[in-house]
Amino acid sequence: MASFSSISAVGKSIERFLAAAFTATPQVAGATVTLVRTEDFDRKHQNQVIKPPCLTIFLYRVDFNKQVRASWSAVGSVDGRGHLPLDLHFLLTAWAADAEKELLILGRALQAMEGMPILSGPLLYASGGFAPNETVQVVLEEVSTEAVMRTFDSLPTDYKLSVPYVARVVRLDTLTATPSPPVLTVAGGSTSRVP
Repeated sequence: MASFSSISAVGKSIERFLAAAFTATPQVAGATVTLVRTEDFDRKHQNQVIKPPCLTIFLYRVDFNKQVRASWSAVGSVDGRGHLPLDLHFLLTAWAADAEKELLILGRALQAMEGMPILSGPLLYASGGFAPNETVQVVLEEVSTEAVMRTFDSLPTDYKLSVPYVARVVRLDTLTATPSPPVLTVAGGSTSRVP
């Protein structure tokens, strides 16, 4: 059963996976991978969290998955729990002292994600409460340049070349349903006859 922490677990899973990919590649071995939030883009705080050379992973939108929501609602009507299937929208952004290093970092991230687009088992952070058979697909998302630039307009930083990814389907389950109390007495109809 995926818990409320599955959202953060997916972010940490991507971070850990890409960090391992960078470590195994000499050209980007010194680059770090960091999960960031909006405030981390502020120039006042940027040097504390975003330390080039690095790749940042920014969750900019959470949306319900329109394709499987109805089927998970049907499952919920049977087991008495809510199941919310989510799509997590991330921006991967490279940071370095020069353009070549940024492109190397971004290229290695794209290569690694394309090579392992499905995270499952030990690749998923255990804190998410994922079942052994659960998977999360992390793939490039088709987002217009204008939409990415609009996202940066709302951030306290200048535009940086970024690649949008979507992690789907991340399911959040409600707590286990409390069963109804067992039936102890069954009252039947009357057997008396009317004269």
